Amino acid sequence: MIVNAIPEGWEVIYQQAHGVLAAQLAYHLKPELQSRYWVETIIAIANHDDRQKQWQGKDGLTKAGAPADFTLLPVTIDQAKDLMRAVRFQSRWAALLTSMHMSYLYESERGNSKDKDLFLDEQQELQKNYRRELKIKKEEAEKAYAVLQWCDRLSLILCKNELPADERALEITAGPDGEVYFIKKLADETLQILPWPFTPDKLEVQVEYRTLQQLYFKNDDELAQALYQTKVKCKTWLLRK
Repeated sequence: MIVNAIPEGWEVIYQQAHGVLAAQLAYHLKPELQSRYWVETIIAIANHDDRQKQWQGKDGLTKAGAPADFTLLPVTIDQAKDLMRAVRFQSRWAALLTSMHMSYLYESERGNSKDKDLFLDEQQELQKNYRRELKIKKEEAEKAYAVLQWCDRLSLILCKNELPADERALEITAGPDGEVYFIKKLADETLQILPWPFTPDKLEVQVEYRTLQQLYFKNDDELAQALYQTKVKCKTWLLRK
């Protein structure tokens, strides 16, 4: 989960919903920023944060009992393993991009355990095999993965309310063209991205979220029940050139 502290309590965005927002952003990119197998690329972007761990006890809570943002949870590759098992049934291209994302997320964990090292080695072998089967060079795969990474980062900036005040620009990351992109919130609450990467001159994107007024929970069951009973809302952003 993505959890933001707000005056009313907690704002909760499921990571799968964050993935859908990232896919919305990818859908509108200019053709020159798109990769080969574009539909499969969008699918990989939408699904890159799927297969979240099932809560058992207090997995979704901090030690104090608050809903836990994903950045506060211990690093585990269980989700990564489940995701890689599932994505192989979609397409080799989606599996390739997802595997590259797993390498990006977990390579820093190499050396911490044999299990993690084995998983990371498997990803390197998988990527090499799929590039050979799809007859693409490593550079092309890296350019396509840059699309996923760029959309993922921008979606997280929006979901985590990271936009600075006073029209200050925030770096997103480099895009598939090598350009570094920036975003800022204007006085009229619209968002400007420089340079402009999308086909339309303006577009609206959204993500679903839930608001919890209860600050602390006894266990995962109580948190899950509260989330289930909470009305789903939509947060929208207007991006313009």
